[in-house]
Amino acid sequence: MRNQAPPPPARARVRVITVNYRTPDLCLRALASLDGERAGLGELCAVVVDNRSGDGSPARIRSGIHSQGLGAWAELVESPLNGGFGAGNNLALRAALAEPAPPDYFLLLNPDAALEPGALRTLVQFLADHPQVGMVGPATEVGRGNLRGTAFRFPGILNSLDEGLHFGPLTRLLARWQLAPPPQPEAHPTDWLSGGCVLIRRELLSEVGLFDEGYFLYFEEVDLSWRAMRAGWESWFVPAARILHDAGAATGASAGRELVRRMPRYWFESRRRYFRKNRGRAVCLLADLAFAGGNALWNLRRALSHAPRKEPLGFWRDFVSFNLLGRELPETR
Repeated sequence: MRNQAPPPPARARVRVITVNYRTPDLCLRALASLDGERAGLGELCAVVVDNRSGDGSPARIRSGIHSQGLGAWAELVESPLNGGFGAGNNLALRAALAEPAPPDYFLLLNPDAALEPGALRTLVQFLADHPQVGMVGPATEVGRGNLRGTAFRFPGILNSLDEGLHFGPLTRLLARWQLAPPPQPEAHPTDWLSGGCVLIRRELLSEVGLFDEGYFLYFEEVDLSWRAMRAGWESWFVPAARILHDAGAATGASAGRELVRRMPRYWFESRRRYFRKNRGRAVCLLADLAFAGGNALWNLRRALSHAPRKEPLGFWRDFVSFNLLGRELPETR
């Protein structure tokens, strides 16, 4: 299938999937940003999957689709349960892949993201020009002009130590393995891309499969990218395309709130699943020890210097309890 010529934007069929959980107004804004992207594409359709929000979201989204005149190309699908980000996307992906003429590309778009004009066409053009690339992601602005890194390296032992220690000289020494390097001005390959906005080639999904629904939230796109990499697909960051992102608005972890509340249990579960599944138990243990040891030193240095906290409330204690002591954390879903 990789030998087939990828369709250029003018003939490309794109399916946009947005998973909603109690963010109906954000979903409608994301849909509105797609309306202008339809010009120049062969076909653009959008599906909002409501992950059993239980707050009246489906009615509000349907009403908004109708009142904004988006009904010709946008629809709402209600999931019978909230299985998480991967499960919500898979619900729409499976249906689309089973169609007689499935889409060429899938754009996964968070409800708290909005496309800048021409962004989608730029991403589609990049995939059309680079048949070895399986997925691409845009530059992300959190507020005008404030670029946030959305191209990452796979989690491992060295960058776990770096993430825990917060020590500039070590970060510079380990720059080659840095988990979240600063955004670059030119297109470049990367290990994985944020699932907040990523365009995926249909053939990649047909070859490596959909999201692992064992992840409720976090690390599911890392897992998919790892499988894609093992199958020979490349992932690229394309800053010529841009989105505006209300970072964390869809999960309630924005505007500094991530520092005043505990990290949810499913983050720890997802991290462990990723390491054990893809890297093995030995690497998982070494990465746990590297982060816990580095973070212990950081917390000591922070206490002595009265530096501000950089992790969620009680993070080191929860990390050690869950990963090294085998204790269950309270449900925070």
